[in-house]
Amino acid sequence: MILKNLITTGAFTSLLFAAFAFVQVDQTSENELHSASEDHGFAVLELFTSEGCSSCPPADDLMGQIEKKYKNEPVYILSYHVDYWNRLGWKDRFSTSENSQRQQQYSRILGSQVYTPQLIVNGKTEFVGSDHNAVESAIQKALFVSKNTKVELSARASQNEINVQYKTNSTDPKHTLVINLVEKQSSTQVAQGENEGRHLQHWQIVHKQNKIQGNAIQDGASTFLLPEHFSPDNWEIIAFIQNTKTGEILGSAKTDLK
Repeated sequence: MILKNLITTGAFTSLLFAAFAFVQVDQTSENELHSASEDHGFAVLELFTSEGCSSCPPADDLMGQIEKKYKNEPVYILSYHVDYWNRLGWKDRFSTSENSQRQQQYSRILGSQVYTPQLIVNGKTEFVGSDHNAVESAIQKALFVSKNTKVELSARASQNEINVQYKTNSTDPKHTLVINLVEKQSSTQVAQGENEGRHLQHWQIVHKQNKIQGNAIQDGASTFLLPEHFSPDNWEIIAFIQNTKTGEILGSAKTDLK
């Protein structure tokens, strides 16, 4: 009886040690993967929004929260104001037809509807831009699994223009380097339309977008005209490499204009 108990106790101890070792190995592997994701993962959030859409302010506000929360992480927010809401009573001063065309292009690639607020993450996943849980889940997944193709950026503002220097290690002819001139924050008092009487806050507004294709994306320069009332503290450059056929974004970076 005593011998049986000793054997049972010894077997239990061995099993406990093995289980503990398994947990330790599993935790170590998880930590290593998380560390790798910090080195390589990134998330590009493209929000299609409008001042004329009553459903859009919550999505705009969420982008402000995300920008603050992930300030020191590779999470890049781009807000595109579309122009198809302008005919319904209020002209969004940030809206452009180019932004609407970009959304339509995603609609064809992803097989999705065109609506606002729509959020697209890394050119692959789309959902309602005010869905906090979906946004957080998509960011965490992107940071964990994506591999960031190298993009180097620098930018200087002169009296008349902004000069951007870039370098990438992409050699695929299907890739496009998209360089965005971004205003970090602004606001509007809306006088008409669905948001009449509301003071709307905006974050990460895309004003201009330059596209570089072919071998030129490996090393070169791109310029933007200096915006009116320019303040370098409130502007930045965000660039990303995108597969023009699939829409997938393969790498991204940003730089200040100080």
